[in-house]
Amino acid sequence: MSILEDIQAEIDGHAIVLFMKGTPQFPMCGFSSRTVAALHEAGAKDYRTINVLDAPEIRANLPRFSNWPTFPQLFIHGELIGGCDITLELHESGELSRMVAEVLAA
Repeated sequence: MSILEDIQAEIDGHAIVLFMKGTPQFPMCGFSSRTVAALHEAGAKDYRTINVLDAPEIRANLPRFSNWPTFPQLFIHGELIGGCDITLELHESGELSRMVAEVLAA
């Protein structure tokens, strides 16, 4: 399986996937930390995270796959939501909570 197929399998296999630097317990950048905090505040507790610092092939290829240049990258129901700024905007508007609630209800 190619790395792009691996990335697609992760996105297809989990309702919420966060490609980030570090882990939710030990984020390795402020953007990843703020994204995790927004997800938790929106009610997401059980979601897939991939530490791109431990996965150099994913780190190198995900920007090409998603057409998004930076990390973190949040996917919900197979769709790229965006990075930290967009996630925070969605959280502040209440939209992120609605999206997480839809995942929990499914």
